[in-house]
Amino acid sequence: MSSATETLCGQAFGANQYHMMGIYLQRSWIVDAVVATILTCLFIFETPLFELLGQEEEVAIAAGNFSLWFIPILYFYVFTLTIQMYLQAQLKNMIVGWLSASSFVLPVLLSWIFVIKLNLGVPGALGAMIISTWSMVIGELVYIFGGWCPKTWRGFTTAAFTDIPPVVKLSISSGFMLCLELWYYAIVLLLAGYLKNTLVAISAFSICINIYAWELMLALGFLDAACVRVSNELWRENAAAVNFFVNVILSTSTLIGAFFWILCLVFGHDIAYLFTSNDELAETVSSLSILLAFSILLNSVQLMHTHFDKEGPYIELVTMPNNPDGQLQDPVVNRNDGKLIHDLASPITAQADYDIKVLFDNCF
Repeated sequence: MSSATETLCGQAFGANQYHMMGIYLQRSWIVDAVVATILTCLFIFETPLFELLGQEEEVAIAAGNFSLWFIPILYFYVFTLTIQMYLQAQLKNMIVGWLSASSFVLPVLLSWIFVIKLNLGVPGALGAMIISTWSMVIGELVYIFGGWCPKTWRGFTTAAFTDIPPVVKLSISSGFMLCLELWYYAIVLLLAGYLKNTLVAISAFSICINIYAWELMLALGFLDAACVRVSNELWRENAAAVNFFVNVILSTSTLIGAFFWILCLVFGHDIAYLFTSNDELAETVSSLSILLAFSILLNSVQLMHTHFDKEGPYIELVTMPNNPDGQLQDPVVNRNDGKLIHDLASPITAQADYDIKVLFDNCF
């Protein structure tokens, strides 16, 4: 759902409506926090839910114990994903990179202290993960509130509570395809609990999904960069730059996917030993290595095409100067079989007799 933040902030930045970026960020916090609170019920009642689905009691109890630790992670995503979209939209990528690097190094140190030195086991590892992830959120908030985003952050405002329904609609539509993809792998892992030798099956699927997720993060990173840059250039009416940037991102993502595809094919029999020393489990992962390799290759291309699917030209009328209140308005022109268009930066609110321009554009 945080994908809506990158769309809104990217368009506002491209249209020089900098003050609206902070408002969009706050609206995204409200929408995502409400959804996260609703989803918290699933984490709290994980054990009875798994038992209801027919999972083994051992698996259900273990899942219930783990799920409570992930509630802070759920709220971590509410802030970190939206803030990253907000910062990337204004080309502040270095701070995101440094904070991400620190959140990568810190859990290694904390895990060594909690798990090995203090012998806290799994709770220690999960505690290290929570501390390291929230340290990244704290760093992002300090950067925003500390005055490093003077044009786009002007403090909290009641305007964030207006026009929430359009943001909800955009958030749901933006995140729906990505949710289906992630939920698919979660369902596959759930179904593994119904197989014979449940522990080996779940462990094997978990290893494959972890490897797949590593490559997925790279594809998502390129996708986020592309969406922000495309939003900026569309509002600058630079179609050539949009086309060039999309082609570069697609090519780069495909090459990286091909690289990991080759690695999985070559080292498919040994890759499981990165996670386990159990020969039976390693053999099970090895039998899935070819399927894993092609999944990685296709995902590196498919994920990008999903978000850059052009459906033909649109015509949009925009009045100038920009509307000062920045409120979401009804679309000016919209096809019956097309996607809904909102002119986020400069909506027409009344009849205008000056400075009307027509934008011919391909929406993605």
